[in-house]
Amino acid sequence: MRDNTPARDAERTRALRRLRELITALDLRVPHIERAGEIAIARDAAALRKQALARIAQLEKRAARG
Repeated sequence: MRDNTPARDAERTRALRRLRELITALDLRVPHIERAGEIAIARDAAALRKQALARIAQLEKRAARG
């Protein structure tokens, strides 16, 4: 089955845009360590950023394969 139909290309493009927006938002967030739970939030945000980058790489690899 082809992975580069126009509908899948559009879906992939939207997913990539949303993932990049998520990463941008995570990068802009400033942790406030004095607040309760902030260390856990910062740790979770870092993990989420890592997962988003991995998903971007996966989607870009699929797009390159055609």
